[in-house]
Amino acid sequence: MPAQSGYPRAGQLRPARAAGEGKQGQQAGQRRAGDGGLRLAQAACLAGLAYAALSVYWAAGGTWLLSTVGATLGQPGHGGDLGIIVAVGAASVLKIIGAIVPLAAAGVTPWPAAAARRRQLRMLAWAEAAVLTLYGLVLTGAGLLVQSGVIAAAAGADHRALAWHAYLWDPWFLVWGVLVTAALVRSRPPLSPSHRAGPAAPAPR
Repeated sequence: MPAQSGYPRAGQLRPARAAGEGKQGQQAGQRRAGDGGLRLAQAACLAGLAYAALSVYWAAGGTWLLSTVGATLGQPGHGGDLGIIVAVGAASVLKIIGAIVPLAAAGVTPWPAAAARRRQLRMLAWAEAAVLTLYGLVLTGAGLLVQSGVIAAAAGADHRALAWHAYLWDPWFLVWGVLVTAALVRSRPPLSPSHRAGPAAPAPR
């Protein structure tokens, strides 16, 4: 008697999977995606907090790397100006918020969020990712063009500050935005079974 193969013959239906096999595979995939989103959200948070720490340091009167920023903040005699301190402090707060939002949107904060609040956080995080990425991309591209000589720097420009912006400060925004985008993509919530199954077939008349 010929041995029977475990595979179905042509025209035969495939045997149904074990009851929990498909669900376990789906849960394992969700865990892997969640782990990837967690790591990326943590990296984005670290990038934002590090940038915010520098702003807090400068607002508190620190001078390390201050001359590489250029503009009014880096000019002698302006470090103690109240308006500048308030502006730098506000930038610090925004950076801290921007660092925490991706963690909350990816669902990796210690406090749980309702579904509606989670959607709002993800929308806010997507807006943050777009602003950071576009801002960093445009400024980094312009800075590199200046450094390569394609675009001439303005007369009296601080060339040292321009170089630091082209190679560090502006790319930092770009990397931060890319990390937020990647974290949102990897932590995307799975579709419900109704969405995966597609539209229901019309009932026979």
